[in-house]
Amino acid sequence: MIIVENLVKEFGPKRAVNNVSFTVKRGEILGFLGPNGAGKSTTMRMITGFIPPTSGRVSVGGHDLAEDPIPAKRLIGYLPESAPCYSDMTVHGFLSFAAEMRGMTGRTREEAIQRVVTLCFLEGVLHQSVDTLSKGYRHRTCFAQSIIHDPDVLVLDEPTDGLDPNQKHEVRQIIKRMGEKKAIIFSTHILEEVESVCSRAIIIDRGSVVADGTPAQLKARSETAGQVRLRISGGGADAVKSRLSGLMTAGRVTVQTEGAIVTARIQPRDRVLSGELARAVGEAATQAGWRLEELHTEEGRLDEVFRSITLPDTVKRAA
Repeated sequence: MIIVENLVKEFGPKRAVNNVSFTVKRGEILGFLGPNGAGKSTTMRMITGFIPPTSGRVSVGGHDLAEDPIPAKRLIGYLPESAPCYSDMTVHGFLSFAAEMRGMTGRTREEAIQRVVTLCFLEGVLHQSVDTLSKGYRHRTCFAQSIIHDPDVLVLDEPTDGLDPNQKHEVRQIIKRMGEKKAIIFSTHILEEVESVCSRAIIIDRGSVVADGTPAQLKARSETAGQVRLRISGGGADAVKSRLSGLMTAGRVTVQTEGAIVTARIQPRDRVLSGELARAVGEAATQAGWRLEELHTEEGRLDEVFRSITLPDTVKRAA
């Protein structure tokens, strides 16, 4: 549904987006991650046709955005950064205007308004002026306009920004349900959103794509991925380290003691063998007569991967 090929955007001497390429299929929710200034919003603006690229190509639903913009834009729902709305309109008036801009009139328009009002929980502020809304309700109102025409493609720039925890959960669930039938791309700084909502994620840094994969694939790049964590009582730290270091599937072993509890972290010699390592550690603990308090395999942390990819080398060394 979305094809981005070699997209470049230059603002004078600054190259904000550098040769970015990716695709988004129907039924796929793509999380767009990156530090501030990485080029996320600029890329999304080019995908929607809001600004033209310096070079490269965008296709939406089989329509080239440069050569055939109107059919392409009909397929897109767009929630821009900071959720802009016309502040002198009421919520109903703004949504009515958005529906008319999408070619809806009469009963069709009112049914569309009612659908998004219910979906975005806007009943209590429907006749309130936009400039009197809280940041959360303003964001919901702009989100509602982006889906009022039930588009096949959704481009959402930080859709949960400014929402309270309950509102974030509601919007995430809406996106997740819509993602079953639509192609969705949304940017976020909240890594838990990527894990809970996205089927795939891209990390962009300094204008370039530096990682692309499912959340599980990205977490597997973490240094802690495949590490086995063991907590036992009834054994000394030295004995625990010695016994676990002798396992064929074990790599580096670190231990620490807290009272009578010994915690060990065991790196697999080979990440492919991490499942075998957990079994071997459990068997070793049982044979040694230790009391097992906890045993699990770490799946990796997305925030760790994000930091390792996007932090400058000088900051990494200082950390």
